Amino acid sequence: MFIKPDYNLKNIYEINLDELKSLGINALLFDLDSTLMGSKTGCYTPETLEWLEKVKKNFFVGVVSNNGNPAYIEKVTACSDFPVVFSAHKPDIKIAKSFMAEHNLKPETTAFVGDRPLTDIMCGQRLGCKTILVDSITADIEKPIVRIARWLERCSVKH
Repeated sequence: MFIKPDYNLKNIYEINLDELKSLGINALLFDLDSTLMGSKTGCYTPETLEWLEKVKKNFFVGVVSNNGNPAYIEKVTACSDFPVVFSAHKPDIKIAKSFMAEHNLKPETTAFVGDRPLTDIMCGQRLGCKTILVDSITADIEKPIVRIARWLERCSVKH
């Protein structure tokens, strides 16, 4: 099985916000760990916070995370000024679909952004959203075994 995201980018900072806006996209749903913040760090970098402020000027911003650790959830919630849903069980769409309904988001005007083809991109596609695959926000410092696992998972991505 091959997964073909609508966009395959190096990181979130490469997302062409003007192009998405011209396509009628008005909402961006992000994965959390390795997409918006380093895995299990529970905090955004200043660069990411600055970029998110720019995004929020023209887009609804939300996070759909598979993480279910209560202490981590508390830490992330405290530093996020946008809606975040945890224990999403992606690629299952039940929780993400409910989150979208709660915030009046339509699939045709939403882009789903994540670093994992088999969870994030598959979930976004199953929801009917545009999909944006990015590499890990901390790719340059990840352990070799993690990079190998990412490479193997990306073998399922059709370019």
